[in-house]
Amino acid sequence: MIKKKDRKKLRRRRHLRVRKKVFGTPERPRLCVFRSNKHIYAQIIDDTVGKTLVAASTLDKDLRDKLEKTWNKEAAREVGRLIGKRALEKGITTVVFDRGGYKYHGRVKELADGAREAGLKF
Repeated sequence: MIKKKDRKKLRRRRHLRVRKKVFGTPERPRLCVFRSNKHIYAQIIDDTVGKTLVAASTLDKDLRDKLEKTWNKEAAREVGRLIGKRALEKGITTVVFDRGGYKYHGRVKELADGAREAGLKF
């Protein structure tokens, strides 16, 4: 059985490997995903200046009242929709997807699908 510390180390290595290739520019910023056991977080980042342009998570007041649980696929899809809506308000239409070293399934995939539903292209 893999220990928790080893799992974190392996995810960190996968994330760094992905980050070698994925870079956010002002024209196409990076949509970065982080998930914990209870919550999921998403940020749109311009890596040229190192600035977060848009952020959303299950901790947002807009979603907290609406969600029963913050750790399931439905919550992840709602976070995706929220970040997509906020990005379009700021004039961001296309992004590069950074899965954060996580496999592209489950909550990460649902967040991406929610962002696509809202109108983001990646």
